[in-house]
Amino acid sequence: MSTPVETPNPASWTFAEDYVAPSETVAEARDEATVSGLTPVTTGEVAALKMLARAIKARAVVEIGTLMGATGLSFLEGMEPDGILTSIDVEADNQLPAREFFTKAGFPTSRFRLIAGSPIEVMPKLRDGAYDIVYVAGDKLEYVEYVAGALRLLRHGGLLVVNDALWHNKVADESDESDEAIIIREALDAITQSESYTQALLPVGNGLLVAVKD
Repeated sequence: MSTPVETPNPASWTFAEDYVAPSETVAEARDEATVSGLTPVTTGEVAALKMLARAIKARAVVEIGTLMGATGLSFLEGMEPDGILTSIDVEADNQLPAREFFTKAGFPTSRFRLIAGSPIEVMPKLRDGAYDIVYVAGDKLEYVEYVAGALRLLRHGGLLVVNDALWHNKVADESDESDEAIIIREALDAITQSESYTQALLPVGNGLLVAVKD
């Protein structure tokens, strides 16, 4: 007789999230986000992003939402030595500390480009099929547009990674009709209905949807 799988308790979740310690510079970037009144990505998520970049030997990554640089650093740490990160954020102030952290970590400016502007306006200017990973964070109310734009940017075999896919337990609660929850559900549905991806929804951080473009 099979043993039922138990849902991990809080201690197990904490153990999993903290199992892989971030690099010193990533930890500093997370702290900077907290000091600035922003919610940093979890240590579990930055570990996952670094691992995904390493797994597919990423050389070109688009990041929507710079958020002080913790996620960008994780991608840079996992990418190939000649890989280039393109990070887009509507708030230029978020990118100033990110640039400092990237440089402090030893990455030359040739390894990253920081674009201050609306992702909806910037994404159409990027090359078709040229990217190994598109990471979606940023404004939750624009997730549907980000997901739509990502399909064009990704090469076949590339990864679409959607942050905050569970959004504080609100997405799974169908009775929750807050704007963010509704839009994230629509974005996830769009990925499923496109039939262009093989996907998995991972309970990492605040939810991480990872989809491979077929």
